[in-house]
Amino acid sequence: MNTLVEALDELLDTVGDDESHPLMGLIHQLGDLVSAYENEHLPMPKGDGRAALAFLMAQHGLGQSDLPEVATQSVISEILSGKRQLNIRHIKALSERFNVSADTFF
Repeated sequence: MNTLVEALDELLDTVGDDESHPLMGLIHQLGDLVSAYENEHLPMPKGDGRAALAFLMAQHGLGQSDLPEVATQSVISEILSGKRQLNIRHIKALSERFNVSADTFF
């Protein structure tokens, strides 16, 4: 699988953002194969929205005040501390902000 991922990375480096490039079809096919393999053999562990939010914030080097499109700093603090649950509006905004599935936060 590592070889396939490396080949996909090389193709992506070559093609860049050119959606009309002749190799784009191959890139999509390889991406689908890698995704299918990962979904079957490396499933995402079940978690909770609070843990996902904390993880994504850490990965992106964000503080509680860096998500104004989601909620105020105090609301983010309450979510992270477990005093408040994520609501649908929060989840939608987080999904868009981090470009992940809304299911990440359920």
